Amino acid sequence: MFHHVFQIGENAAPFAVYIQEHSESIAVDRRPLVLICPGGGYEYTSDREAEPIALALLAQGFHAAVLRYSCAPAVDPAARTELGQAVALVRGHAEEWHVDPDRIVLWGASAGGHLACHYACTWADELPEITGKSARELAIGGLMLAYPVITSGPFAHQGSFENLLGEKASDEEARRQVSLEFRVNRHVPKTFIWHTWPDDCVPVENSLLLANALKEQGIGLELHIFPEGGHGLSLADERTKSPGGSEIEPCCQPWIDLATAWLKRL
Repeated sequence: MFHHVFQIGENAAPFAVYIQEHSESIAVDRRPLVLICPGGGYEYTSDREAEPIALALLAQGFHAAVLRYSCAPAVDPAARTELGQAVALVRGHAEEWHVDPDRIVLWGASAGGHLACHYACTWADELPEITGKSARELAIGGLMLAYPVITSGPFAHQGSFENLLGEKASDEEARRQVSLEFRVNRHVPKTFIWHTWPDDCVPVENSLLLANALKEQGIGLELHIFPEGGHGLSLADERTKSPGGSEIEPCCQPWIDLATAWLKRL
C-alpha cells in the first residue's frame, strides 16, 4: 500500500491517500477511489469516520483517501474548495496511482455528507470559478452518504449550518443556498445513502428529502434506512466504537457490504 499525506489549499488541510500497490500478478488494474469526508458538524473532522473507513474500503480492493477539510471558523466555500483541489489532485495522478478516473467517488458522513453532496451539486457550475479548476478536473463519478446533513429547514442540524455559514447563519437566502434538497441537478452522480430511522441528531428526513430530490432529477439512488441505531455510527462495530461503546449496532453493520457491492456495480 502507498500512503502519503498532502497539504491542500491555503489552510493546508491534510489529505491522506491510501493506494493499493499495483502488481503485475493481480489482474485488476484501474480501481475506484473513494474520497472520504468525515463528519463533525463542520466543527472538527471525526477520527472514527476517517482512517477506519479508508481501511475498510482498502480491504475490499478499492483505493481510498481522507480529506481533513477546514472547519469553523472557516466558512463555505473553504471546505468545498479544498475538496475540489483534492479531486483534481487524484485526477492528476490517476494513471500513476492506477485510479479509474470515471469512478472517483465521494463518501461523506453527517456534516461530511453535506460537504460531499454540496460538492456534487456544484462541481460543474460554481466550483470551476471558485477553485480555478476546470469542470473536467473536478468531475466525480459517484456519491456515498452516511446519515447526511442535507436540509437547513425544520429538520436541520442547526450546529452544522451555524459553523458552515458563520455570520450568515441567520440569513434566509444563505441558508437556502446550502439546503441541498433545493440544489440537486443533473450533474449529481448516482448516489448511495444510509441512515437510521431513530436518528435524533440528524433526522432521517434529511435523507428522505434528498431521495425525493434525486428522484425528481432522475438520478439513480440506493437508499437503506435501518430500524435501529443513533447518529454517527461509522462502521457500527468494534472498529469504530467510542470509549462508551454506544456506536455498536449490529443491524447497521451490513451497510459497508451493501455500499461496496453498489460501488462494484457503478
